[in-house]
Amino acid sequence: MSKRDDILWSAVSLMKEVGFEKTSVSQIVRHANVAQGTFYLYFQSKAELVLGIAQHIMDDFISSLNEWNWNEDISLDQFIHSLVDLTYAHTQKHQALIGFCYSGTAYYNAVSKWDELYIPYYHWLSHKISYYQNNNLCKSLYPPDALANLLVGLMEHGAEQEYVFNYGLNTETSSKDVMKDFIKNAMAL
Repeated sequence: MSKRDDILWSAVSLMKEVGFEKTSVSQIVRHANVAQGTFYLYFQSKAELVLGIAQHIMDDFISSLNEWNWNEDISLDQFIHSLVDLTYAHTQKHQALIGFCYSGTAYYNAVSKWDELYIPYYHWLSHKISYYQNNNLCKSLYPPDALANLLVGLMEHGAEQEYVFNYGLNTETSSKDVMKDFIKNAMAL
């Protein structure tokens, strides 16, 4: 593991124990066993540290998308099912980190910077939506870029209700099923 990763995971560990606000940079570097100056080589502040964790989460998701090996033979229905399943699995995998990031970005009002991390995902999904629209395999009512942004928000919200906020409104299966059905009905011809 790199020093940057040591700092990230030390921060997560400490902040889980005492909270975001009460964790200091001094505590983080002591826990990571690095010099304080090393922290500032990688992060300008605790807010940037939170964005580093969010970047880690998004990099992992983009890696999963790239491993997916999507091809043009996948029907719109299969695409929606796979994308929702992947979103839910990814959210479950990183539920503690996502909750941590929400608290940190809210504290430092860094939500707009977090949204920038999504740009590769938005582009990826927009490209896939364009394929289905251009081949008359789904509705073309909305621009792919706008639809990609809305779908990401919708899927993440559903998955976060299940795993991060634990509202227990639905079982995981019914939540995913409703999500898949809603998206399919909104997009299918």
